[in-house]
Amino acid sequence: MTYLPRVAAAKSAEWCDLVDELDRWEEAGRVAELWWRDDDAVAPTPALDRLLDVAAGVPLSLAVIPAEMVQELAAALCPFSRVSVLQHGWCHANRTADYSGDGKKSEYPAERHPLDVADELDEGRQRLLSVFGSRVMPVFVPPWNRFSDRFVPLLEEAGIAVISQQAPRKNAPRQGVKQGVAAIDVHLDVVAWHEDRSFVGDAAALGRLLAELRARRETIDRAAIGVLTHHLVMDSATEDFLARLGDTVARHRGARWAGVAELMPRPAVAP
Repeated sequence: MTYLPRVAAAKSAEWCDLVDELDRWEEAGRVAELWWRDDDAVAPTPALDRLLDVAAGVPLSLAVIPAEMVQELAAALCPFSRVSVLQHGWCHANRTADYSGDGKKSEYPAERHPLDVADELDEGRQRLLSVFGSRVMPVFVPPWNRFSDRFVPLLEEAGIAVISQQAPRKNAPRQGVKQGVAAIDVHLDVVAWHEDRSFVGDAAALGRLLAELRARRETIDRAAIGVLTHHLVMDSATEDFLARLGDTVARHRGARWAGVAELMPRPAVAP
């Protein structure tokens, strides 16, 4: 199995650097694909309204927390046909604290009982399907982007075909399948979580994005580049960045926005 190398982000970049890089993609006859995932949706809020406005015309994958989600969220999404729903854990609780009490936050640490995990995966998926119907994609987004490898086979049993985490991550498959489940990861998180939860800034965000674009242009890797947002902490600077990024990609023939449905693994064709 081939694994993605770690991509070193440029320290900073400007918008003209992004356009220059996309020009190179166009000159090579290639089109870079980007996709957008937003986490922690549970209910209609002014922050969600702003997200949907900024994402107008761009396919958006909304990671919804099944146990906390309210029915009104489905009605709020009705006018937005390009929004897909992904399964974001069960209740976004830190279960690591139930065991060691230390370590990185996770709803699915290895110490949990597989039967409990299997029940949550199935109940969460069924709850989303009952509310959002065909909007729901068989994609699982673990809270804090952490999910113990020992539970990966349980995803397939629950009808989930894809896991989406934060790249780079250890032993993540390039394009393929890990224990029967494909990976469609995100690469650019625009929130400065270890500071004040504000926008990381244009220079840092563009530096990371350019590093991902260059790595794909210079190799055979064709994985879509995932942009990650959290609408509940989105500030005006983040909104401005995303609006400009959306416009830049839409106007350039060297890049396009892809919906998560387009990125799903295709079933094997029998010989």
